[in-house]
Amino acid sequence: MAPSAFLFPISTLRCNFLNQANISPSEQTMNRRNFLTASLAIAAAQALHADDTVTVIQYSPEGKKLGKVKLPRVVKSEAEWQKELSPISFEVARHAGTERPYTGATWNLHDKGLFRCVCCDLAVFSSDTKFESGTGWPSFWQPIARENVLEARDTSLGMTRTEVRCRLCDAHLGHVFDDGPQPTGERYCMNSAAMKFVKQA
Repeated sequence: MAPSAFLFPISTLRCNFLNQANISPSEQTMNRRNFLTASLAIAAAQALHADDTVTVIQYSPEGKKLGKVKLPRVVKSEAEWQKELSPISFEVARHAGTERPYTGATWNLHDKGLFRCVCCDLAVFSSDTKFESGTGWPSFWQPIARENVLEARDTSLGMTRTEVRCRLCDAHLGHVFDDGPQPTGERYCMNSAAMKFVKQA
């Protein structure tokens, strides 16, 4: 939910709970308790969303690095994501699904360009670090910028893996493994459905 949803004057809340005429002392005590409970909940929500922004690296359509920028997180409802994305992209990006190997649009792509998050258009990978992994998924030995992705422990499916997500919108992109080529030794095994490819001239 957007931070603005929590930002309304506390005085309004106080009026609703305390400035009521013709109520008994016990009712006033209950109203004060409700007021304090609501105030604490609002303060917690405001603290949680006080700085709901992220710092990422932006890239031009031509692939030129533009530098660091601070952007608000992209947050949408399930219905909004489902309306904007294809069924496979919605399942992969928003529900951490996995496309079948050798079925994605970019696993065997060799063109030069950028791979951008299908949900928010943030650049996440470059063709410069793409390699043939033999897995049937597009694989890279590093993201375009470490600032543009999040990595988290994933214990689903009865195994421990490292999940990779878009930092700007929290879309699931894939997983990273330590069996990739040099210079990093990492294999970022991504889903074509979670990214859109922008070809460079």
